[in-house]
Amino acid sequence: MSDAPAPAPAPPGPLGSAPDPAALQTYLTGLEAWVRGRRTELDDLDSAALAAGRGAEVGADMALALSLWKAVSDRYAEMWATWDGGRVLEAQRQQVTALVWTRLDGVGVSVPEACRLADAVASQLRTRLALTPGADAAAARIKDLRAQLERIRDQVGLEPALGRDAAVDRLAALMLRLEDAAERARRGADVGGLLPPLEQDAAIFERDLIVGNQRRRDARGLLEQARRERTALETRETQLTALVATCVATVQPAPRYAVPDVTALGPLPDTPEDITAYLARLDRVDLAIAHAQQAYAAALAEHTDLVALLDGYVAKARATGVSDRPDVAAAERQARDVLARRPAPMTLARQLVTTYQTWVDAQSAPGGQP
Repeated sequence: MSDAPAPAPAPPGPLGSAPDPAALQTYLTGLEAWVRGRRTELDDLDSAALAAGRGAEVGADMALALSLWKAVSDRYAEMWATWDGGRVLEAQRQQVTALVWTRLDGVGVSVPEACRLADAVASQLRTRLALTPGADAAAARIKDLRAQLERIRDQVGLEPALGRDAAVDRLAALMLRLEDAAERARRGADVGGLLPPLEQDAAIFERDLIVGNQRRRDARGLLEQARRERTALETRETQLTALVATCVATVQPAPRYAVPDVTALGPLPDTPEDITAYLARLDRVDLAIAHAQQAYAAALAEHTDLVALLDGYVAKARATGVSDRPDVAAAERQARDVLARRPAPMTLARQLVTTYQTWVDAQSAPGGQP
């Protein structure tokens, strides 16, 4: 808080006198400094009273001090206008002293009396608020704690219903300790030993609430991620089941991988730790499905590739004019018959397609058997 302003200057002369311009200028300069300094002090006193929760208690005195200040400030403005930068004759100088000594509107006293009364009221306010050197800092810390506890109150409202009672009790205990410290400060006691542990406990509680709320937001995000991944895996499980059925019906031997059962993972958990573990299990299921899909798809692709390879060599045989030769035609029929079976014996199919390729190459070569 700022220091108390210098007292108001002594009057420049009695009522009806016409002081010389230098004396009037000195007085007006001093009165201007008093008006500015007193307003600053009253603002500081008002802030300190509000920070200490004592605004209502000192409200009457504060109102009196402000009304006195306002009356003097308005009268000073009139004096300054009359002074007109020093361009005054005797009549104007007499008018200034008249403004000094005539009663002020609303307070019924002269400017010197209003200044003395305002000084006395401000001094009394400083004493009642115990604004000793260090008490301002305590008042500011108490104000900061009140603001912090309000933030904590908002955070407590975000707590889940299951654990909210414990958080409410913890907040109530902090508020009681703060009110005890504030009451002691009102009485002028030194609360320097009470505030640091209270500030530390409040900071820890606020941090715990923020961290807890962040973890719950993270858990909600993880839960949504787990839900999306599980839904996607259920779709892929259905697709893999259809792929397995097609593969088993088409080729023999087919891969022998079990289709992972997503429902075996159980319901979605609700704690961050359990959700994290659940996501890890979903990843393992994802890998298993991907491995099985790759194996079954590759088996089907080999059958498709063998059919395409056979068609390619048939085209070559026709282009070279050997497709109708008995051995070539018989090899094609055998290969197609085996590839058309359900399931097709893939080991034999590979051999027969290779045999057909050998016949085509042999018959197409120069000097090949007709």
